[in-house]
Amino acid sequence: MKTLYTIFLTALLSIVINNVNAQFFKADEPFAHTFSIVAIDTATGEMAVGVQSHWFSVGSLVSWGKSGVGVVATQSFVNPAYGPEGLKLISEGKTAEQALQILVEQDPGRDYRQVAFLDTKGNVSTYTGKLCVQSASHIIGENFSVQANMMLNNDVVPAMAKIFRENASLPLAERVVKTMQAAQDAGGDIRGKQSAVLLVFNTKTVKYEWMDKKIDLRVDDNTAPLIELERLLNVFRAYEHMNNGDLAIEAGDMTKALDEYATAEKMFPDNLEMKYWKAVALANKNKLNDAIPIFMEIFEKDSNWKELTKRLPASGLLNISDEDMLRIIGK
Repeated sequence: MKTLYTIFLTALLSIVINNVNAQFFKADEPFAHTFSIVAIDTATGEMAVGVQSHWFSVGSLVSWGKSGVGVVATQSFVNPAYGPEGLKLISEGKTAEQALQILVEQDPGRDYRQVAFLDTKGNVSTYTGKLCVQSASHIIGENFSVQANMMLNNDVVPAMAKIFRENASLPLAERVVKTMQAAQDAGGDIRGKQSAVLLVFNTKTVKYEWMDKKIDLRVDDNTAPLIELERLLNVFRAYEHMNNGDLAIEAGDMTKALDEYATAEKMFPDNLEMKYWKAVALANKNKLNDAIPIFMEIFEKDSNWKELTKRLPASGLLNISDEDMLRIIGK
């Protein structure tokens, strides 16, 4: 791969021009060939970008997005500037098409780029440079674009488009992961697989910066990155149910809370923490007879949770009497 990289690098450097306004191909630009998808769910107001590659930590440079603005996938010989600069242009009023056109025209390395932009209105624009390593192509559909380069065959991109269209009933995050799995099943990257990323944003601007990403999952180095990404998404969903259970407790709806907790535990059965905070919530609602068996199961598996339980009253997280505490810790 190093020899191939050197050949391409030499060819690209020969076309670089001295223009301060251009996005130059640089010697340190990564060789991140990959497949990706940008998509929007207009019903839920979510936008997503998903990527897999045979390149370490692909999520650190290929995938970009911002709530209230759009999402970007910049790949092949990656020019990361397409991410922040593209989002800036869109935030200033440019459509996805206009923003991508501006940046491509400025880029002397354009023939080696593959880039997809999507804005909050569902406008999609994708560019595949003529010198991207084959198999390289893209398909733009309603509310999405799929693109890939250096694939094993020409079936990868059509397979992605087909699966995305056929799974409109899925939540956007799950739909994106399923689309990427279709790419891998069709042949995927000719070199194999190493890393993956899934980002989900709101189509509306968020109030606080830390709320910008609804979902932010990355697998930086794994022999089966999409399988691991799917597992992480399942864990994320389980914790969503835990949070919903906590909110139901606050609202005094114990039936809903227990349903949410049960769903979370079913999705992530080996996680002691999910069981633990359910038990704490039950104890705080004076349902000690329900809480104690759960505490006992947890303490048997890991005694550190018993020690933690003793510390919670001082922080106001467990509001029970001294007598009830003795019942819980078994003394």
